Amino acid sequence: MLKNITFMALLAVIGSAAAAETPVQRLKSFLAKASTLQADFIQVQIDEKGNQGKRSSGVFYLQRPGKFRWNYQKPYNQEIVSGAGKVWFYDKDLEQVTAKKLNDAIGSTPALLLTGEVPLEKNFTIENQSDEEGIAILKLIPKSEESGFKYVQIGLENNVLIGMELNDNFGQLTRIYFNNLKTGIRLDPALFAFKPPHGVDVFEEK
Repeated sequence: MLKNITFMALLAVIGSAAAAETPVQRLKSFLAKASTLQADFIQVQIDEKGNQGKRSSGVFYLQRPGKFRWNYQKPYNQEIVSGAGKVWFYDKDLEQVTAKKLNDAIGSTPALLLTGEVPLEKNFTIENQSDEEGIAILKLIPKSEESGFKYVQIGLENNVLIGMELNDNFGQLTRIYFNNLKTGIRLDPALFAFKPPHGVDVFEEK
């Protein structure tokens, strides 16, 4: 009888510990398991009045540490590629490439938060927004006053990434929704190797 009571008590402790896992811990657990990731995405711009604006979609790739790629397919063809300490923004229609240093690009692409290249606790104040019915939301507020945005929110459902929201200093929201997400898959290394195409204008921030 004593053994059964001890065993049940142990199960209760384990269950309480699992339930007490914070959204930040959930995010770190997900990223620790997601050394590679591929997902379809929909990105929506929302102005300061709450009106939906530009809507785009495509495929997102992630390989930790430090590498990701956004392939925007609709309504315009664009690429954002991270690798070798830089982030490249390629607009095919404008025939233009902009290169930014990794740390300077976070305001333009919050995916950097997922790469392992940006220490969360060092660079952000982390708030646990909510954790109900399997959906966890955490809010990251930059500590630097020079940051180009007010906060980033990350959403997880059943410990799987489902979306992100970026609020910039102009009051505009960018919401990104992920679906068909796959982790632990083999990704072609060429996805994260970017070379500006011949003939395009290249602007590199120093």
